[in-house]
Amino acid sequence: MAADGNGAAAAGGDTRAAFAQIYKTLKEELLTDPAFESTEESHQWIDRMVDYNVLGGKCNRGLSVVDSYKLLKGADTLDEEELFLACTLGWCIEWLQAFFLVLDDIMDDSHTRRGQPCWFRVPQVGFIAVNDGIILRNHISRILRCHFKCKPYYADLLDLFNEVEFKTASGQLLDLITTHEGEKDLTKYNITVHGRIVQYKTAYYSFYLPVACALLLSGENLDKYGDVENILVEMGTYFQVQDDYLDCYGDPEFIGKIGTDIEDYKCSWLVVQALERADESQKRILFENYGKKDPACVAKVKNLYKELNLEAVFQEYENESYKKLIADIEAQPNIAVQNVLKSFLHKIYKRQK
Repeated sequence: MAADGNGAAAAGGDTRAAFAQIYKTLKEELLTDPAFESTEESHQWIDRMVDYNVLGGKCNRGLSVVDSYKLLKGADTLDEEELFLACTLGWCIEWLQAFFLVLDDIMDDSHTRRGQPCWFRVPQVGFIAVNDGIILRNHISRILRCHFKCKPYYADLLDLFNEVEFKTASGQLLDLITTHEGEKDLTKYNITVHGRIVQYKTAYYSFYLPVACALLLSGENLDKYGDVENILVEMGTYFQVQDDYLDCYGDPEFIGKIGTDIEDYKCSWLVVQALERADESQKRILFENYGKKDPACVAKVKNLYKELNLEAVFQEYENESYKKLIADIEAQPNIAVQNVLKSFLHKIYKRQK
């Protein structure tokens, strides 16, 4: 189906406005999908459920498909069809994110997400949210079928989303069995375990997937871009380490949330660094206080982080990561690909939120 007129008007203008408009088009197509004869009640449920869970984020992943595609083409603007297809793939990533978050929140027994109650906490929803998560995942397949079935890269797109979903679900499993299963056991936490969880749970879908979508749109073969995949996964790891750091040291007013990684017993980069550097008495402090809700326990952990000078350890990690990423990016033969990778890196380097 072609993009509507509003999408065309925005083709040369505001990408975010076009992106928002295309969401409405995609949702309407899903609500009228001939494969399912919906009732008035199910129609209203899906309409509300999709708005509640797909919207409300910053859309960084989705919009970066469009930005990356422009950089690969070396163009400031896209024609109507190019813009529509790039935005559509961007929304598929936002739908994937929604699917993960709906189910993650149930597994983590969370209360709020993006400033509102988690979907399963909404009255009358409960565990219907599990099926809603499955529907959100299936929406991606419906969107791809509708708009990309005739494209030569259709099979590659399906394969890409399947691969990334598998990696992310496997990363979630690692996180769940390391962090939640049975008794709290800090001896399970180390840099290798942290890196593996982050790589699979976050880096592939947040960093590699948007660029891989843009490469496929550009007619490229992903098999030729193994180095690019590795760089983006490294960048995703660096991004999560920043997140872990900001959870403890960021300004809650600025980052928009109060960090709770210590209370929540998260396998955070800071705790694995502390475990690696601590002597026996310092380790005892960690084992006795990490994962406790009591503010006095949290304060003891933060004091230990200070003793171990973890702020300086992070600054060194950040500088070394940046240097290595820049060197790896500049070793890429394709200048347009370099530009895409640098645009990602410069958005996150030394971020404060």
